[in-house]
Amino acid sequence: MHLLNLGILAHVDAGKTSLTERLLHTAGVIDEIGSVDAGNTQTDSLALERQRGITIKSAVVSFALDDVTVNLIDTPGHPDFIAEVERVLGVLDGAVLVVSAVEGVQPQTRVLMRTLQRLRIPTLVFVNKIDRRGARYDAVLRALSERLTASVVPMGTADGLGTRAARFRPGLTSSALDALADHDDELLTAYIEETVSYDRLRTALADQTRQALVHPVYFGSAITGAGVGALAEGIGQLLPAADGDPEGPVSGSVFKVERGPAGEKVAYARMFSGTVRIRDRIRFGAVGASSDAGEPDDTRAEGRITAISVFDRGADRRDDLVAAGRIAKLWGLADIRIGDAFGEPRKAAGHFFAPPTLETVVVPADGADRRDLHRALTLLAEQDPLIDLRHDEVRQETFVSLYGEVQKEVVQATLADEFGLDVTFRETTPLCVERPVGSGAAVEFNKKDGNPFLATIGLRVDPAPVGSGVAFRLEVELGSMPFAFFKAVEDTVRETLGQGLRGWQVPDCTVTMTHSGYSPRQSHAHQGFDKSMSSTGYDFRGLTPLVLVEALRRAGTRVHEPMHRFRVEAPSDTLAALLPVLARLRAVPQTTETRGASCVLEGAVPAAHVHELEQHLPGLTRGEGELESAFDHYAPAAPGTAPERRRTDLNPLNRKEYLLNLTRRVGN
Repeated sequence: MHLLNLGILAHVDAGKTSLTERLLHTAGVIDEIGSVDAGNTQTDSLALERQRGITIKSAVVSFALDDVTVNLIDTPGHPDFIAEVERVLGVLDGAVLVVSAVEGVQPQTRVLMRTLQRLRIPTLVFVNKIDRRGARYDAVLRALSERLTASVVPMGTADGLGTRAARFRPGLTSSALDALADHDDELLTAYIEETVSYDRLRTALADQTRQALVHPVYFGSAITGAGVGALAEGIGQLLPAADGDPEGPVSGSVFKVERGPAGEKVAYARMFSGTVRIRDRIRFGAVGASSDAGEPDDTRAEGRITAISVFDRGADRRDDLVAAGRIAKLWGLADIRIGDAFGEPRKAAGHFFAPPTLETVVVPADGADRRDLHRALTLLAEQDPLIDLRHDEVRQETFVSLYGEVQKEVVQATLADEFGLDVTFRETTPLCVERPVGSGAAVEFNKKDGNPFLATIGLRVDPAPVGSGVAFRLEVELGSMPFAFFKAVEDTVRETLGQGLRGWQVPDCTVTMTHSGYSPRQSHAHQGFDKSMSSTGYDFRGLTPLVLVEALRRAGTRVHEPMHRFRVEAPSDTLAALLPVLARLRAVPQTTETRGASCVLEGAVPAAHVHELEQHLPGLTRGEGELESAFDHYAPAAPGTAPERRRTDLNPLNRKEYLLNLTRRVGN
């Protein structure tokens, strides 16, 4: 029996969770199919998931299909929870992309399919809801080919659409042969000579599906069960088995972290190689963490496995070990985070989706303990590393980053249900960045010209290409002072660049240390070490922000706002009403194409106005407009409109205030 780690992905409300229930029922794992509307499904365990009928957190269930053990991962479909989807993609062997036979290809469907193709994840397409009124066959197949990929292979036909009697009739058609022949010259020759056998066709189909060259398409209904048996057969026969050597070096990746009943961390992990047993000690850390020599970094965290659960036939059961290819829950790794690799790190794949571009302030109800709120939000951010927190100690406010407005409701409900905290939110604002306009340098010398620190630091800031990150370099001799002082400067530089001259992160620049100096360890005669005469890490950590912001001042910075790439498809006769609204929202159409009675506009819109565009579109297009949007780039904010972000640090922009705040902090 071989393993298959399978993801189910779709646009919201296409029927992913219902399909999961039907597959579990087909496999004999559950006796009764749960309902999203009734809130009794296997995978939607959160209260808010049951209330809203949407998936928020990924869930894992296991079942057997003949000689294949499937670990099925039900993922969120709403774009606000795309981070959950991102983490799952790295552990999949194959995927099922669900499309509604009524609504057809939706914006999020296109985003997901592009990502699956880019990662070359073998994917089957299941067109769901053929029993619903308005279900279509030919139109949906055409949309799949035109809007998703031309390499679709219909696995049969459907009849009785729009009724409870709708069914799927398996069978390869001539169009399937056309698609397969495009990737197989020998098959093309046999096709021309009319010597293609059914077995040869099935072999080509399996090979090309496993290479993600073609995508078999099934029609059916998760509610009635039509077509699900054929899909299950395709899952078992066409998708590749999990690989990995159980005897090889231990290597795995964590894609989900939750808290157990006693508050302990539970890590969901995919094993790529080796075998982990209870009481084994493993090293873990960020993907790609390594030393300069390319070996695993010894500074990574370490923990001992105290318990293991593997997924089996609809539930997870305790076991003594987990081997390559499997997904398991691991206990005992107190410091582990989502995205961490353990054992031998695999090559970092990076993020598949953009980070959040919105931010809001979480406001506790009257009388609530702000410290309790901060602890609760820290736990939530721990479970989702793309939720970034900023805490303003002076005003006792906590900022949280978001993908969209629905996440506010999720955070609000989670804080109420799991922590007993009632909160509201301030207005959502975009997360901008700052980029240096030119180069700037500054230097302060040890105890001279108002410098109260026993340290000499000179820094130069230069612009760097977009996406290159922050680089720290030295123009001084590494041996000119203790390495710990250089490390203190570099760490503080990276921390300080989290808030530029206008409060936004400075993500891409090169910072070069041009001057260095320190006071060696000294003491009075016959006395111990006197830190008033000798430099410490405190001196370098305290002085660095003052020098860095002065260098930034001289370089100058410009605020860049997040921009989304958008695609609007709407009736052509609504274009006149749509264009003025797009202009008011500062959306810039770059291409406009007319397709019969429809028109397609593509362009860029500020992230701050995407939600407003979503709200206006139905009214402007008689409910027929479709919007697809995703973060694309940062663009310079219009002159005079550059927003400022309230600082949450000790404010090195104001030297007097900074030194006073620093003294108070040290005094505490």
